[in-house]
Amino acid sequence: MSIPMLNKMHLNGYAIVRVNSGPWRVCTRDDRLASFGSREQALAYAAALPGYKAHPTAIANDN
Repeated sequence: MSIPMLNKMHLNGYAIVRVNSGPWRVCTRDDRLASFGSREQALAYAAALPGYKAHPTAIANDN
C-alpha cells in the first residue's frame, strides 16, 4: 500500500499541483487550466498569466 504524495505551491494566485508522479497542473479553485511534464514549465506558465484573485460568491439576500 502506497501513500499518495501531494506537491502544491502557489504563484500569482494559481495553484501548481502534482499528485504522486503525475503531471504538474496549474489550477484555480474552480478550473484546471493546463498540465505540464515539468515543474519549471508549470511555474513559467503560471507566471505568464495575469494575477488571479478569486471572486467571492454572491450571497442571496433574503429581505
